[in-house]
Amino acid sequence: MPKLNINSTIRLPSGGELPRLGFGVYQINPGETTGVVLNALQAGYRHIDTAQAYENEEEVGQAIRASGIPREQIFITTKIPSQGFDYESAKKAIDVSLKRLDTDYIDLFLIHEAIAGKAVRLAIWRAFVEAKRAGKIRDIGVSNFNPKHIEEIREAGFELPAVDQVELHPLDQQRPIVDYCEKNGIAVEAYSPLIRARFDIPTLQELVKKYNKGPAQILVRWSLQKGFVPLPRSGNPGRIRENADVYDFELSLADIRRLDALDKGDDGAITWNPIHVD
Repeated sequence: MPKLNINSTIRLPSGGELPRLGFGVYQINPGETTGVVLNALQAGYRHIDTAQAYENEEEVGQAIRASGIPREQIFITTKIPSQGFDYESAKKAIDVSLKRLDTDYIDLFLIHEAIAGKAVRLAIWRAFVEAKRAGKIRDIGVSNFNPKHIEEIREAGFELPAVDQVELHPLDQQRPIVDYCEKNGIAVEAYSPLIRARFDIPTLQELVKKYNKGPAQILVRWSLQKGFVPLPRSGNPGRIRENADVYDFELSLADIRRLDALDKGDDGAITWNPIHVD
């Protein structure tokens, strides 16, 4: 693997470059989001992950404009849920996000989860494909989808997702999904990569001492070295910078394997994890 740095990217089907380190804004209060995202951009993040359900798209757009960084240097992801949408409403929702973010295009648009059923999932995906052809979206993807859901897209004759975003960390490694995505050229994004700050894991604490790094830094570095795209989040300026300061060390293969051995599968999930729905 080439040496990683904060500018490292993964090439997506459109030819666009997905930054390997993202910044999530889930549960960041809309009133604080502009300042928090500005802090992230100043710390070097160039990949911001939001969603209509987070109710802070507008504030993300404000931060990007206020940063002075050219739009084309910032990668924006947003999402719509499957529940409550169909083909026509999904088309309208894409335009809503464009307006809220105050941008001509969105780099990556995801279906947030799979719980509304096959027919709805495929109807939304058709709207995404058409919006991509129209230049409103650069790449399209999914979140909380398992291989069965993605195979439905293939069987319907549509292009596969560029990305699948799932809860992913040493305690819940989503191995069947990761294996499927790797075989099909789908980038894997990791939400909750910091295990919601549940750092009282002996192996993790041992590595903190060994590398003289914080537990969040160890977890972000593990995710990066596994080939994932971690999406750490924090409202604390110091933590924001610390979570991006992971490029001056490398976990040994033996230590990667020690973290790999922590996998508890579903029992290790810490958030709502709807990947097993029909």
